[in-house]
Amino acid sequence: MDIRIEEPLWLLLLIPIAFYMAYTWKSSAMRFFSKGTILFALRCMAITALVLALTAPYLTLRANEEQILFVVDRSVSIAGAKDLANEWLATSLKERKENQSVGLYSFAETFRTDVQLTANPLTVPVIEEMETKDETDIAKALDLAAAIAQEQLATRIVLLSDGLETLGSVEELLPKYSGGGRVTIDTLLLERPGAADASISIFDTPRTAYEGEKQLLQVEVESSTRSAGELFIYQNDKEIIRETVLLEPGKNALSFRASATGSGLLKYEAKLIVPDDSFLENNRMLSITMMEQSPRVLVVRTERSPSVIPNILDQSVMAVDVVDAEQLPETLSGYLGYGAIIFDNVPGHMVGEHKMTLIEQAVKNFGTGFMMVGGDESFGLGGYFKSPIERLLPVEMEVTGKEQLPSLGLVIVLDRSGSMGGTKIVLAREAAARSVELLRDDDTFGFTAFDDQIWEVIPVDKLGDKKEAIEQILSVPAAGGTNIFPGVQKAYEDLADLKLQRKHIILLTDGQSAMPPGYEDVLEEGKKNNITLTTVAIGTDADWSLLEELAETGGGRFYDVVDESTVPAILSRETSMLTRTYIEDNPFYMTLGNVPEWTSLFQDGVPQINAYIATTAKSTATIVGESHKDDPVIAEWMYGLGRTVAFTSDSTGKWTGDLARWEGYANFWNTAAARLLPAYEEVPYIITHERGGTYTVTDSSRQAAFLDIAIVDEDGQEVPFISEPLAPGKVRVTVDAKPGLVFFGVSDDKGGLFEAGVSVPYSDEYKPLAPDAALMTKIAERTGGKVLEQPGEAFRPQLFQSGEKKPIAEWLILSAMILFFIDITLRRFGMFKGFGTKRIREVVVEESPTAQDSISELLRAKKKR
Repeated sequence: MDIRIEEPLWLLLLIPIAFYMAYTWKSSAMRFFSKGTILFALRCMAITALVLALTAPYLTLRANEEQILFVVDRSVSIAGAKDLANEWLATSLKERKENQSVGLYSFAETFRTDVQLTANPLTVPVIEEMETKDETDIAKALDLAAAIAQEQLATRIVLLSDGLETLGSVEELLPKYSGGGRVTIDTLLLERPGAADASISIFDTPRTAYEGEKQLLQVEVESSTRSAGELFIYQNDKEIIRETVLLEPGKNALSFRASATGSGLLKYEAKLIVPDDSFLENNRMLSITMMEQSPRVLVVRTERSPSVIPNILDQSVMAVDVVDAEQLPETLSGYLGYGAIIFDNVPGHMVGEHKMTLIEQAVKNFGTGFMMVGGDESFGLGGYFKSPIERLLPVEMEVTGKEQLPSLGLVIVLDRSGSMGGTKIVLAREAAARSVELLRDDDTFGFTAFDDQIWEVIPVDKLGDKKEAIEQILSVPAAGGTNIFPGVQKAYEDLADLKLQRKHIILLTDGQSAMPPGYEDVLEEGKKNNITLTTVAIGTDADWSLLEELAETGGGRFYDVVDESTVPAILSRETSMLTRTYIEDNPFYMTLGNVPEWTSLFQDGVPQINAYIATTAKSTATIVGESHKDDPVIAEWMYGLGRTVAFTSDSTGKWTGDLARWEGYANFWNTAAARLLPAYEEVPYIITHERGGTYTVTDSSRQAAFLDIAIVDEDGQEVPFISEPLAPGKVRVTVDAKPGLVFFGVSDDKGGLFEAGVSVPYSDEYKPLAPDAALMTKIAERTGGKVLEQPGEAFRPQLFQSGEKKPIAEWLILSAMILFFIDITLRRFGMFKGFGTKRIREVVVEESPTAQDSISELLRAKKKR
């Protein structure tokens, strides 16, 4: 046992206190063993005790206990050494001493407790795989293990790893545990068992290239053995090269040449297939090339409604591609090659929510322009209510302040059978909820679900509380069999006797079932009662012929859905067609706003327009032109980095009337395209890969003070990242993304805009690297540990003596209080009174002989009398 202090600087207070006490002693001329001397000593001891209490003193009580924490690397790089590590642990535990507590822990990217620190007997349990094992963070594992251990006991951490860290830096952590103190770290080097593996280590394509140029594609393949395989190279997901390759042990350099047309981001992918390969994760790598060319505009149309816009645009200035709505790209890279996208009378159900989301990301984060052109299948009639396209447009599909239909009854009949599980039921419920939002509170609404029986979720009645109705719809689960017609028949019965101007049923199902006799009579009778039926067939297993027949007989529309994400647009469209009169077909002259790029077109007057679709302008939108009813005809705004335009009339001339016959009609559409195209500046941003998912974005021109960065993946989903400013115009970005392609959108405080595709490589865990024995040795040497050779060495005696800290500051404060109390008591109640009086009397007698003589004379005089 010994006494230690944690705050020794407080002892400096004793210096002035000692001088003061010495001065007090001398000036008081006190003598030893007097009353004043004792009180002075009590006061000194009390003050000293208080000063010592400030130093946070404690007693160290020696203990015999020790702690051994086994921290085992479970990452991909040593997946094959799992059994070896467990066997070593089991052998090592046999040498455990009675005074030693043991804990077992696993780590990769994260840290996990397998067996808590315990003094009880222990065997190695069945160790499960780590949830995330694509990275190795040794520093975090060691630091967390040390934090788990009891602070007063001698602790040994035994690290079992190959030393290949891909996250963190253990060398930055070592000074914390250097010097062989309470925590020491032993290391055991684990090695991946030898196995055949081939990986793509490098895939380089030109940073920029021109259309038609032969581009050099360089691939480096690293192989552990002599083998043969096939190398595939894809350009924008289309195979352009397939080559049989013979691989030698070590690095194999391969090169190819390819050309491309178009402009924008060009995605290349290299993929290697080798028989009996250990890891497939390291056989794929991506690269990006920026194609330089004139701007490209994508015009989207439908087979039913061909577009005249491509023939009007000046193709000597811009390249124009035309695509049917159903053939739109499925990945974000398919849109980033275009400066602008124009939807010409395209219904939402032919696009789907997924593609809409990709377009929204291209506009918001990468500056792609977007324009929606009107028609009888566009805007609200196209089913875009509450969709990503509505979010990016400057107008809302909902019409406010318009004359609405006096009365409406809508019943949705939803298949909730087991086959509707997953995304089908989720999207169907969301679609029904959107339909409810389009209804008025006094509209009649009902919602019936069915499997092999009927579930009346919302009885047919006045809608009332929309929020409550939506919550009921969203709570419907999927289960059971399929029996279609009883639910439809019930909907007809519920609507039959209602006095409404429009009565409509929407049936959604993905299955098949037999129809009862006379079902056609139910539909025919419903038509007499002004009831119509629309059917939606979801998936390839639905009975399309039956559902199409039901819709035809029921006087409604039939939708065959392969892409489930189109269901919300279908129901929005159906409900919009019932609830609103969208088409305004009274000829009018457009009133212009103050946008010079547009108003300059109409210096000689504005041609007459016949019709448009009614919408509501958003509060921050710029109204370029509006109708005689103050509805927007041309509106625009900035959505994120991209400009979007809404033109609510059509392009064919049926609605645009004299505008389509006007001599400036071509200038009108070329101006619209020019407004959409982003104003890219030649800002030399450099994106460099540092390590793992960490990149540095640098403005080499040194003109930008701040950089605003957005990152999304190929599915259009925003990618989480951490941004760390390093200097003006320089930012470090750590991306949380799986290996593949992500897109950086970079804008600066000067208005510059830059986009770049970045390949996120596979983790270093999958690289065929040798174990880092030097790092494992350094860890052991710097922390006073040992590189283990025998399992039993982990339980050798520890140099550091365990101890328990017992603070004594409170006892010192208590002692000071008691001493002060004694001091005050002695001064107040005079406990030394008797002792002091006797002393004084003796002094008087001894030192006053004259007084004694005077007393004797007085006594003699009295006797004479």
